[in-house]
Amino acid sequence: MSTVSLNQYNPTKGSRILSVGAFRPNRLVGNEELAGPIDSSDEWIQQRTGIVTRQRAEADISLYDMALGAGKQAIDRAGIKASDLDAIVVSTVTFPYPTGSAAALIAGELDITVPAYDISAACAGYCYGVAQADALVRSGMADKVLVIGAEKLSDFVDPTDRSISFLLGDGAGAVVLGAADEPGISKSNWGSKGQEWDMIRMTRSNLDMRDIIEEVERTGDATAITEPGSQGGIWPTLRQEGPSVFRWAVWEMAKVAKQTLADAGVEPEDLAAFIPHQANMRIIDEFAKQLKLPEHVAIGRDIADAGNTSAASIPMAMHRLLEERPELSGGLALQIGFGAGLVYGAQVVRLP
Repeated sequence: MSTVSLNQYNPTKGSRILSVGAFRPNRLVGNEELAGPIDSSDEWIQQRTGIVTRQRAEADISLYDMALGAGKQAIDRAGIKASDLDAIVVSTVTFPYPTGSAAALIAGELDITVPAYDISAACAGYCYGVAQADALVRSGMADKVLVIGAEKLSDFVDPTDRSISFLLGDGAGAVVLGAADEPGISKSNWGSKGQEWDMIRMTRSNLDMRDIIEEVERTGDATAITEPGSQGGIWPTLRQEGPSVFRWAVWEMAKVAKQTLADAGVEPEDLAAFIPHQANMRIIDEFAKQLKLPEHVAIGRDIADAGNTSAASIPMAMHRLLEERPELSGGLALQIGFGAGLVYGAQVVRLP
């Protein structure tokens, strides 16, 4: 038996977020533009969601463009070069290619040959990315990791759907994580409830689309294909069981948030900010009540004019908070994401 000892990574004391970047598309889509097809109104949408407008990308702006833009800004603001990165993690459910990954494409554009991979964890994807980057840094496997949350949800919208389509926006947010002498990221509280997998879902799979196309080609009967994006259409779009998702987010995720604070040894009054996934303003307000957040705690409310941007929503909301209130820098923030799967993830982080 060999007695040779293996070399291992040298762990570090902690990790922290060094910087945050964002990419926001220029096109603003107001409620009036979306209300007609769902037989609704600006007033109804605002009352139900708190959304006034949402940002959506033009056809010539891809998810890759947004992710790269947010990532480059985070790199610049960290005061480092792309060559200083040791890994890239992209959280997304809307990159149009199942493989290769958006992360690898970004690494190629940055001209670096680091580990690069995507995470499919919907609206919890950014928090999943932070959890993995934190582990990479603290284990010594990496010194600096770029984490990007990016979505072009407008590619998967059915304009006639009343369950989720009017919520959705596009954008990207990114952070650079690096080694720190003291912990700047708490233990991640993350998990899933796959028993409720179909509460937020796509209307069709890639295999469903293949079967429809083959049937049309075989029979010449195109009745299986209706208007693109409609319930019976070939293109997959998003749906959710709205009331059930709302109850799960408000009651179950509030428990996760409270446990995350307890695990971190942090009281609500110790927080400078609360940055939840921007799913719905009513959910955010209920969170604040259940957590009994003091008045001084800044709350991310990016959803009002950005919409729900899934994996991008937390870093985009963090970016906006720090742009508007730079004095929050260095303070503690509770971040929590939750969404399709059902999946969730939360951490307390020190703001860059």
